[in-house]
Amino acid sequence: MEIKRLDGSRKSDWDAFVNNCTGASFFHLAGWQDVIERAFGHETHYLFAEEEGRIVGVLPLGHVKSFLFGNALISNPFCVYGGAATESDAARKALEQAACDLARELEVDYLELRNQKPHGSGRPTKSLYVTFRKALDPDPEKNLAAVPRKQRAMIRKGIAAGLSSIIDPGVDRFFGAYAESVRNLGTPVFSKRYFAILKDVFGDSCEILSIEHQGRVIASVMSFYFRDEVLPYYGGGTEEARDLKGNDFMYWEVMRRATEKDVRVFDYGRSKEGTGSYRFKTHWGFEPEPLAYEYELVKAKAVPEINPLNPKYRYFIAAWQRLPLPVSNLVGPWISRNLG
Repeated sequence: MEIKRLDGSRKSDWDAFVNNCTGASFFHLAGWQDVIERAFGHETHYLFAEEEGRIVGVLPLGHVKSFLFGNALISNPFCVYGGAATESDAARKALEQAACDLARELEVDYLELRNQKPHGSGRPTKSLYVTFRKALDPDPEKNLAAVPRKQRAMIRKGIAAGLSSIIDPGVDRFFGAYAESVRNLGTPVFSKRYFAILKDVFGDSCEILSIEHQGRVIASVMSFYFRDEVLPYYGGGTEEARDLKGNDFMYWEVMRRATEKDVRVFDYGRSKEGTGSYRFKTHWGFEPEPLAYEYELVKAKAVPEINPLNPKYRYFIAAWQRLPLPVSNLVGPWISRNLG
């Protein structure tokens, strides 16, 4: 077995492996290397294990070095899942060892492996994050009936308000709703250019669904499609959406439209325990599944706590929520590119 670095000649082989590996996710696709380098300027190290000319495991890595948030090697930055996707434990261990060696070579604070499932490696872990995934029925009415009664009532209120959904070809309308929403949450916004690059790299696998009321967009979400799964990943709504239940209707429309594409798994993505997004997803009847993020500490003495629940970020969040939207849109991308 050899550990090699991805170059342009092997990207199709890499993606062919990812599409057929049960432990792989959308965030293991080679396109993320282009996205991370083009949108954020971070160095990437995409490692793969090869036996007799055949790829048997992949490990995407991004090096995020920031004055504000430290120096880390992450699999995969800006993604909720990562770590090694392999055919065997031997390939996984070889790739993880190569990543640990690289982390020491780069003199980072830590290596972060965003595994979905634990591997029993003995490395330090963080139990802050969970994911929410649920199987879909081919019949939309059965999926609606499976939503708990109170949340189902929110969806019906959106329908009664005359909301409609449309697939947006560009990122402009999406960005307006998303930027306002994340500012209100106290989170630095990503740049509009980042979302344009996602659309460019992933094509039809990256879809924007916008919710309109009387011709105005009040909510919008960017979703990723991978195999038989849909992942509504970036989204948000305006103040008007709150009164009209626009966000509730929006996620239902993602679910309803996904079944028309023979999608069978709805992945609501990562949330932090104790947050509003965590509670929102449980209201849909989704059960939280702990994520098994692992860390190899190099210069760091403890597992990092870069998250909004950390008390030292409380005043920053409160101040950010009061910023005028044009200011947050201008400054936010400079901060968010370092969060990883």
